[in-house]
Amino acid sequence: MKVLIAIDSFKGSLSSLEAGRAAERGILRAMPDAVTVVKPLADGGEGTAEALITGMGGRAQSVTVHGPIGRKITAEYGILPDGTAVMEMAAAAGLTLLHENERDIMAASTYGVGEMIGDAVSRGCREFIIGIGGSATNDGGAGCLQALGFGLLDSKGEPISRGAVGLADLAEITADNALPELRDCHFRVACDVKNPLCGENGCSRVFAPQKGAAEEDIPLMDGCLRHYAELMKGAFPQADPDREGAGAAGGMGFTLMFALGGELRSGAELVMEATAMEQAVMQVDIVVTGEGCLDGQTAMGKAPAVMAALAKKHGKPVIAFGGAVGSGAELLREKGIDACFCIQTRPCTLAEAMERENAAENLSKTAEQVFSAIKIVGSLSE
Repeated sequence: MKVLIAIDSFKGSLSSLEAGRAAERGILRAMPDAVTVVKPLADGGEGTAEALITGMGGRAQSVTVHGPIGRKITAEYGILPDGTAVMEMAAAAGLTLLHENERDIMAASTYGVGEMIGDAVSRGCREFIIGIGGSATNDGGAGCLQALGFGLLDSKGEPISRGAVGLADLAEITADNALPELRDCHFRVACDVKNPLCGENGCSRVFAPQKGAAEEDIPLMDGCLRHYAELMKGAFPQADPDREGAGAAGGMGFTLMFALGGELRSGAELVMEATAMEQAVMQVDIVVTGEGCLDGQTAMGKAPAVMAALAKKHGKPVIAFGGAVGSGAELLREKGIDACFCIQTRPCTLAEAMERENAAENLSKTAEQVFSAIKIVGSLSE
């Protein structure tokens, strides 16, 4: 039997590959002659870069950048063997980089993201995969452009302040001094957010409150982003603030699409494309997937459901393992997951369940039992 194992991370417990290797150990105890292939699985959010770096033999690269409120930090991204840069916006502009009392949505900037991109460009990277979840910002990606050499100027021809607050003074956007290498770069952006840039469903109204915005900040930021979008159209005529995903990551989706020519994609689909997952599915008999909690949210397009859809495209059975199997998990059968299994083997606290060694052992034992049963059924049908 040939088995493809592609499990999303068990957040706070096992990385994607740690989960995959644990399942592999159990499968091989049950079926020593099985041929197993372990691949990373992620949805474009936290852990995506790590999954791709470790799963594809890439290397980590550190760079000093300005964090969301201007403090110098060390950000890490990856460079894959083919030269593709893999990065997460949150590494340079993430909400987790700030203490709660430091959150300042008006001042927070994506400048560090531009510095990270610029560093990769200087190292010869021209292909990019960028996950844009978890940001602390709402500047429309303006800071990123500033770091890449674009001119975001006020009426006096001076650079505007970083952050959403500076957009009120924006009078002109120029590309004269932008990094010339950007013309040869291709950006694939992991993004599952469909919101437009502005309005009731825009980033200021929907997401900024989660980043510390006060109610009075929201109309001000929304107006600033409308102004920014109008000026962007002057520099980039195709710029459309109403495009799906323009409001992702505080408007970073808007800038990546229209100033840098980026393509917004489902995070899970993008990762599977990068790892040649479809080719692997075609060559196996069964697919194993999973994540920390299998429930109704999983069915809403999270990585295991996307993995199952790919497997069903090629008629492969799918088994999923989860640290928990919660409400709505029955919907997963409609999404192509044939059977779900909770890996907990005894009563325990949540902290005990999430301890790395316990989670790995439980996943391995559960996989062993499931594939032992598959082996028995197979022998009975012969």
